[in-house]
Amino acid sequence: MPRTKWDSHLARAIYYERSAIVESKLLNFNHQEDRLIFAKMIKRLCALPLEDLGFAPNLEADFIKNPASLLEAMKLPEQKDTTGPPSSEIFDLCQGSSFTFPYKDDQTRTVRLKRVIFRSNSIIGRGTTVIRVECACCNCPSNRCDWKNKKLVLKMSFPSKTRVSERTFMDRCKELAQGEYAWVSNHLPDLIWSFDIPFRDGSPQANLGEKFKDYEMRVMRGVILEELKPLSSLKTARECAQVFYDIVQCEFSIYIKRSHFSSNGLSISGHHWVWKYPRILHRDISQGNIMVREKNGKKYGVLNDWDLAIWLDDKRDGPTSQFRTGTKPYMAHEQHSVEWKGPHRYRHDLESIFYVMLLLVCLYSRPDEKLRRYKNQSYQYQEWHQSDDRSLYLEKHHTIRADDWEPPVTTFFFGFLLWLSRLQDSFRSGLIDRGNFHRAVRKTAQLDRSHTQMNFYDEDTLGGHLSYEGIVSIVHVFEEEELETRGREWQLHLDNLRQKQVG
Repeated sequence: MPRTKWDSHLARAIYYERSAIVESKLLNFNHQEDRLIFAKMIKRLCALPLEDLGFAPNLEADFIKNPASLLEAMKLPEQKDTTGPPSSEIFDLCQGSSFTFPYKDDQTRTVRLKRVIFRSNSIIGRGTTVIRVECACCNCPSNRCDWKNKKLVLKMSFPSKTRVSERTFMDRCKELAQGEYAWVSNHLPDLIWSFDIPFRDGSPQANLGEKFKDYEMRVMRGVILEELKPLSSLKTARECAQVFYDIVQCEFSIYIKRSHFSSNGLSISGHHWVWKYPRILHRDISQGNIMVREKNGKKYGVLNDWDLAIWLDDKRDGPTSQFRTGTKPYMAHEQHSVEWKGPHRYRHDLESIFYVMLLLVCLYSRPDEKLRRYKNQSYQYQEWHQSDDRSLYLEKHHTIRADDWEPPVTTFFFGFLLWLSRLQDSFRSGLIDRGNFHRAVRKTAQLDRSHTQMNFYDEDTLGGHLSYEGIVSIVHVFEEEELETRGREWQLHLDNLRQKQVG
């Protein structure tokens, strides 16, 4: 996105996007040569195709045909009274427009864009956008459209060209979610179609890629998905608890590792899951990525948006564009530290679930209603959405390590207090044990002893404190009543826990 930085008669043109920030030399408008260079830049900018200016290719919209209509852009009804810069608002410019994309067998398919339901806080035209859509394709057989009457959304993003697509992860999950493991499908997004559109040869992106070796090439990636409902659609605290329990079961099922089952009577099953399940880390668990599916009168928690996921066994863990992955208020505390170099672990995803739960039950009076903020009033954890990494590290480190910790849970969500207290104690105990272990390792090294004399420490579960056995013992019961455990494997696991308690 080109811009100009002015200083009296001096100026510098700046092109910036997620992969690069490029500045021109300083131009002095008192010099004719510099004025000519600036005029040529403006001319070249005006000559760029729309997709090079940030518009999705093959988008047919009224404001493209008639740019003057931008001056009369209307906001969505619920945003009529919003204030602030345009980048903070969702403009309904594309509603009614059509978008054509690659489809099966070298064909194309067209959808009509409806309401924008999400736009990330990013460079306009380059951040993730989610839009409700309906099929508008003339190629569909009469009265036999396979998307008819389906509630669909189109998600558009601009990831690194080399990033594994969300569809690849979901195809692998659904390939394995068969038979007794079919329950997992209820907790995964339903991806109907996906496509990539590369930037054309000669585009600014292609030219930057040729000029700078470390430039990260990107693609426009589109995904057509079943529309899910947000957490705010839930009506009771128990429904919220079931959704969080579903997410824990789904996340652990996909991740599972043999060391977690060393002593709980499920050793054979654990080895079975090692090769049976896809072993994926999500890496971006947030309130917006925990969704709800309604099916046959029941509600299921769905872990959505796998754009930043990685294969657990893929050692190339570095996030693209030199940024840590995740949504700041929900990232694990270690990820905010300047000393953290990775890798992302299972316990980091679990810590993110903990923060989603914490912020929901402390900042909302109901799932669809934030606490009212009066003049000069603030609530604990409210500033996490605006804080920098250093502040978040200190705040979360204190939260996760505090003695006698008790969060300010609202009345509606009071049943979560026991969950949060016990989960925080598990993190705290695990981090203390981890510190003790590493101090012992350093002491052993100072005494010139072999490290092989030290017991192995499981970093993923903080020495077992965050094992599935421990977590499920906390979250399978809400307000003294058991929640629904999905799948025979986990039901057997609970039976083992009950037998231990009786014994």
